[in-house]
Amino acid sequence: MAEPKGFQYASPAHEADTAIAGMWLFLASEALFFGGLFFVWLQLRIRHTGGVTLGAEHANLLIGTLNTAILLTSSLSYTLGVQRAREGRGRATAWAALVTAGLGVAFLGLKLLEWGLDLRDGLFPGVHFALTGQNAGGAHLFYDLYWVATGLHGAHMLVGIGLVLLIARRAWQGEFSPAYTTPVEVTGLYWSFVDVIWIILYALIYVVGRA
Repeated sequence: MAEPKGFQYASPAHEADTAIAGMWLFLASEALFFGGLFFVWLQLRIRHTGGVTLGAEHANLLIGTLNTAILLTSSLSYTLGVQRAREGRGRATAWAALVTAGLGVAFLGLKLLEWGLDLRDGLFPGVHFALTGQNAGGAHLFYDLYWVATGLHGAHMLVGIGLVLLIARRAWQGEFSPAYTTPVEVTGLYWSFVDVIWIILYALIYVVGRA
């Protein structure tokens, strides 16, 4: 494949290696950020077990589980898209990316519904926080972290949906080939990272407290 005008790498393989290494470096910094948040959450679990249990009991397990299934399915669909890109099947890659983006939008729609239900039920930290009793303080901290973590994850999802839609457009226009799939691969790394973060959040929010 001819190198594009202004190509700044020694070869397409060099470009791919550089892009993937750069994405891994970015994801490592993101993992450190979320890792600190997860550490605080686990400390909360240890120090305020009753409050975490109280908070988790009021988290919407059904929506959380549905969203987990949606994201796992989206990872599968994007993985199929990566494979199609490697085979040089641009339209199939585009359709897989569109399915992935659609599932991402469905995830955010359910998350907005859940946030709306949380607000209705008084599960937003503040003077009108609905949970009371001796464990209310711990539950309040639980929901402090809940809103911060799910809000940050939602922001990452929005970025991911935008990237996947861009991949869909470029794939439809035939920009990828078996010799050039770097953007598809790099976006897949980001999407998988966002999925993994959600799986951890699912365990911390909906499972650990109930257990």
